[in-house]
Amino acid sequence: MSRTGTTDDGDELLTRLGALTAQARAHAEMQRSRVELAIALQRGMLPRDLPVARRLHLAVRYTPACQGLNVGGDWYDAFTLGDGRIGLAIGDVQGHNIEAAAFMGQVRAGLRALASVTSEPGEVLARTNDLLLSLGSDLFATCTFMRLDPCAGVLESARAGHLPCIWATADGKSGVTEDEGGPPLGVQAGMPYPVTRYELTTGGVFVLLTDGVVEGPSMRLEEGLDQVTRLAGIAAVAGMDVDALAAAVIKGAERVGHDDDAAVLVVGLDGPDAQP
Repeated sequence: MSRTGTTDDGDELLTRLGALTAQARAHAEMQRSRVELAIALQRGMLPRDLPVARRLHLAVRYTPACQGLNVGGDWYDAFTLGDGRIGLAIGDVQGHNIEAAAFMGQVRAGLRALASVTSEPGEVLARTNDLLLSLGSDLFATCTFMRLDPCAGVLESARAGHLPCIWATADGKSGVTEDEGGPPLGVQAGMPYPVTRYELTTGGVFVLLTDGVVEGPSMRLEEGLDQVTRLAGIAAVAGMDVDALAAAVIKGAERVGHDDDAAVLVVGLDGPDAQP
């Protein structure tokens, strides 16, 4: 009996398998390239330097997602305003792809530009919201913007659908902020963003973060916020520097159970006579 037909079928099968393998390899390479591009976009849009002011200590940590196409649009920012006060921002863009990373750059750039015109936190977010809507994108972003006076220790904060902040004082008190907040940016025009004032006392800290730090399949949001609150309370009482606290907070993100962007911005204040 002839075996020619069987041999031909086997050759055809090997050819098809080879083609499928090549397609899978090309697809994986494209996925990897897209992730690398998104990460490069993110890192290129984050601030290279943090502002310096008497009494003020800032520390940041940022970990991009590196699995699949989960790279999103988490960001942080800190910059000196025209009147010498400090602008602080943290946010998260909906989605996990290159478009989200690019939109993050638009949000950050727009917010910075508008903060140079008016630094009042509620107005900054309201104008940024209207600006994003004018761009016609389907994406939206959550954000917290704060204006800090390091000399007086006064923090003014407005929140657009973002997570609350964590605070702690050197005398052992700590908690989660309970400001009213407003909707995410880019959803509905003409929305107000209430401003809440806080006092950042000597030795105290404020922790701004994104949900990749405190929420995931293995950790409920409330549990994650409690974990950071405990860390901040211990750090403030022990006099731990803000950099060490930021490192400890981002380390805790490993427990949330998924691979997502994670960003942390820690603000601390020295005594009135301390040197920067």
